[in-house]
Amino acid sequence: MTTADETAALAVQDADRVQALTALREGVAQRKVSPETFQRRMEIVVTAEEVSQLFAATADLAQRRPRGRVVRTVGRASAFHRRLRRAWDAEQLPRLVLPAPGRHPISVGRAPGSVLRISDASVSRFHAQLKGVGETWTVRDIGSANGTWVNGARVMGAAPVGPGDTLRFGSVGYLVAEPGAGAVER
Repeated sequence: MTTADETAALAVQDADRVQALTALREGVAQRKVSPETFQRRMEIVVTAEEVSQLFAATADLAQRRPRGRVVRTVGRASAFHRRLRRAWDAEQLPRLVLPAPGRHPISVGRAPGSVLRISDASVSRFHAQLKGVGETWTVRDIGSANGTWVNGARVMGAAPVGPGDTLRFGSVGYLVAEPGAGAVER
């Protein structure tokens, strides 16, 4: 028999639901979960009353964390090359200077009417949309075939974008720069 304190500890918190939904979204993006399975599991996560239900819905998607100081140190050292390469590649990207956020979104794609028109086969005709929200920008993928990525993470829904972020549409990448930094031609 559990006490009231133990029951409260097992109750689902909003942060737990968000973490489970994030794992499900990443599972779909990595093609580990089909859209049908995603929908069924999402219903389980949204209606879960206990943490064990959330765990059951995402257990096969959880990334195993290395244990021990030596394993963590080796993991960091082996990841250094990737981080260095990513930083080098980001500096080589053309700069994308966004104007001050306004009322009208910036359409991105191969279509002739796109504000940011990218003539590359990996970019969909109607690929993404940049929208000013307050003083910042967000990017939303609008059903592109090859995805929209911010700092190496695929955009599911909308994601904030600011100076210093890498922004990729399909295989075409940009480094978001501060206004006044000047755009580099490709």
